[in-house]
Amino acid sequence: MNVVDTDVAVVGGGAAGLMCAMTAAGRGLRVLVLEGANRVGKKILMSGGGRCNFTNTGTTPEQYLSANPHFVKSALARYTPWHFLELVERHRIAWHEKEAGQLFCDESSKLVVRMLLDECARAGARIETQAAIARVGRDDAGRFELDCRLGRVRASRLVVASGGLSIPSLGASGFGYALAADFGHAVLPTRAGLVPLTLSGRHQERLDGLAGVSLPVEVRCNGRAFADALLFTHRGVSGPAILQISSYWHPGDDLRLDLLPGRDAHALLQAWQRERPAAELRTLLAEALPRRFAQRLAERWLPSRPMRQYPPPELRRMAALLHDWPLVASGTEGYRTAEVTLGGVDTDQVSSSTFESRSVPGLHFVGEVLDVAGWLGGYNFQWAWASGHAAGEAVAS
Repeated sequence: MNVVDTDVAVVGGGAAGLMCAMTAAGRGLRVLVLEGANRVGKKILMSGGGRCNFTNTGTTPEQYLSANPHFVKSALARYTPWHFLELVERHRIAWHEKEAGQLFCDESSKLVVRMLLDECARAGARIETQAAIARVGRDDAGRFELDCRLGRVRASRLVVASGGLSIPSLGASGFGYALAADFGHAVLPTRAGLVPLTLSGRHQERLDGLAGVSLPVEVRCNGRAFADALLFTHRGVSGPAILQISSYWHPGDDLRLDLLPGRDAHALLQAWQRERPAAELRTLLAEALPRRFAQRLAERWLPSRPMRQYPPPELRRMAALLHDWPLVASGTEGYRTAEVTLGGVDTDQVSSSTFESRSVPGLHFVGEVLDVAGWLGGYNFQWAWASGHAAGEAVAS
């Protein structure tokens, strides 16, 4: 069997893996990236509608979910969005801020992948694709051994950057979790995050035919609230607001929507009653909400009559419903469309500064394979850059 010796083997050629590789190689180490797919950076390429929301300038630990909320603090503080932005500008990639600190490429996400590959090449990191790992072990000297199409790769350090289970069509798998378990690490239960919610039964029937309708809402669940757009789909609901709250929602949890965020529904209804008493409620709702959705509200939740016919208690009840509309979801669309995986390798067994296993010297975990998941809006890429950079520095120390 052919044997390839290297200082650092990085399993996974995504955002975290490439950042780790270029950082470690830039400090003089021999680095080999092993990517199972036919190309690296597939999630980078498809992100942000092809323009890659590569970071968020408002990144803080508050935007991350983990059983240990303190775990992300060290890496995020040491490698900030401004560090990555400096790299982007050094490679003359034009960018723009879309909203709320979200930074995107002006042209194509391909430029971000090319930038990372150029940095890896400049530093001397070797990248191999279609290099799925068949076996991982250790030799008598304590070096890691990985069997793949190259033969047997031996490395003093092993960095697991294989991602989570989200979007299996891009090559996602549970490899990193299985490897962690094989080395004695606990893996916390995983589930899809940043994912559309599905409806079923009468709850789906009530909203049937609204696919494509979008509106701004504030959605609330388990003490969290997100104000953004909701989109009705053929299977349920999506849009940024729903994707955000999905990470906090579990089947059976109460889900409530403010359909008129930032407005006083009671004052609006009173004004309609005073100024347009003969107008039907459905007609007026269609001026404040998308017409098809307004009609459905009037059919199922707010029986439409001329405004003059509503007594004050009913106006208050309707206003309360508009600010606290119940949505009963039955599940999610799962990993197929999820942007992140919640859960993963237990961070209690990993150093938050070096990302090295506390029980297996030389073994590191970075990126989405860990029990860390960010909000929508560039936060997960920033975690990939920060954790990859921290591990890349650590393996060279």
